Amino acid sequence: MSEDKIRVLVAKPGLDGHDRGAKVIARALRDAGMEVIYTGLRQSPEEIAQAALQEDVDVVALSCLSGAHMALFPRVVEHLEDRQAGDITVFGGGTIPDDDIEELEEQGIEDVFGPGTNTKRIIERIREVAA
Repeated sequence: MSEDKIRVLVAKPGLDGHDRGAKVIARALRDAGMEVIYTGLRQSPEEIAQAALQEDVDVVALSCLSGAHMALFPRVVEHLEDRQAGDITVFGGGTIPDDDIEELEEQGIEDVFGPGTNTKRIIERIREVAA
């Protein structure tokens, strides 16, 4: 990436109503010099993909605590690919069982971060893929 700031869309897909973790991540990314757009709660995968295109982001960071990550995260990837935006990297986070991580990665999620992941690690991974 050039000297442009990394643009990250932080999104909460589905009916999950808890966004404290997403807000913590959004603030950490912003404090690390990234441009952050937060979509708010209860976004559909289609709305998230559309917002990613409208905002011209480099990365989509999804957060899910409801257990619907296996259905929602891959649908975001599909909607991005359907819009010829498969080059936008998608990360996942939240309460994701270890047993689900490999399958999510096979379905296009770049990396998955669980509760307690150091924000410095998340920032480094985003910088790696957006460079």
